[in-house]
Amino acid sequence: MTAPVFVVDSLDGAAPGSPLVLDGPEGRHAVSVKRLQPGEDVVLTDGRGRGAAGRVLRTEGKDRLVVEPVSFPDEPEPSPRITVVQALPKGDRGELAVETMTETGTDAIVPWSAARCITQWRGDRGAKSLAKWRATAREAGKQSRRLRFPEITEPATTRRVAELLAGADFAAVLHEEGAEPLATAALPTAGSVVVVVGPEGGVSPEEIALFEAAGARPYRLGRSVLRTSTAGTAATALLLTRTGRWS
Repeated sequence: MTAPVFVVDSLDGAAPGSPLVLDGPEGRHAVSVKRLQPGEDVVLTDGRGRGAAGRVLRTEGKDRLVVEPVSFPDEPEPSPRITVVQALPKGDRGELAVETMTETGTDAIVPWSAARCITQWRGDRGAKSLAKWRATAREAGKQSRRLRFPEITEPATTRRVAELLAGADFAAVLHEEGAEPLATAALPTAGSVVVVVGPEGGVSPEEIALFEAAGARPYRLGRSVLRTSTAGTAATALLLTRTGRWS
């Protein structure tokens, strides 16, 4: 079984022979919940691609872990970078979408208030929902042993989504009536890929027109119609396979 991953604010200055300290909520989880013991393997990461793999030297109290780093793995910037624009699902299905996309390997997730979204993020509720998405990505990144966690951006308007699509090397809108399957689309081997996942009610004709004007095309995933909370994960898996990132 691979070593558990915990997050630290920074790994600047980390070097062989210099013990690292894990404290705060992460340290409490390691000591009091996971009950790690001296000699056990552990990985610390900043969530931005840097890691420190080593062994537990000792625990101190209920929330402090001292680690002897042995190696310093690095997760390079992904290429091509895969961004999923995720229309806001109902209830807790947004966190489900973020969790599974993180586990699969999505590099960035953009919350989108589409015209047909039942859920809308406004005021304090929006701030709390965004915080939940970011916390979910962090925990799922640890669980899936990632060193580089996905970026969860600020919520985007439809016009902002169009700008993202215009700047991408490959831009797609998942749509059940798309003439071409995503499985046969010509994909770049580098640069950026942006995929739009619409709400349960679908992407509106006006949004489709705006996105097509920005250079995106509608693609279908398969014969079945996936829910908005699962389509991004399926698309990411397909793209990671076809671009060679899973090879």
